[in-house]
Amino acid sequence: MTRMVDCQKLNKEAEGLDRPPYPGELGQRIYDTISKEAWSMWVKQQTILMNEYRLTPIDPEHRKFLEQQMEQFLFEGDSDMPAGFTPKI
Repeated sequence: MTRMVDCQKLNKEAEGLDRPPYPGELGQRIYDTISKEAWSMWVKQQTILMNEYRLTPIDPEHRKFLEQQMEQFLFEGDSDMPAGFTPKI
């Protein structure tokens, strides 16, 4: 049976994640209130941020930045786009 959540990002009921996608309390919060669709949107945004800012998940400062952007994107509206970023169509 599909697990449904009241997705905080999309403001609608949608299919929930299969498991917490991130460790700790934040991961549980995402699992409880973010849909698969919204998480997929974040993964695309994270890829843009990592590529444009040349981030590596090994660097603790980079991880901290990505975590802040993830919270902002999922729970507060949107994350910051890199200056001068133009999506390829």
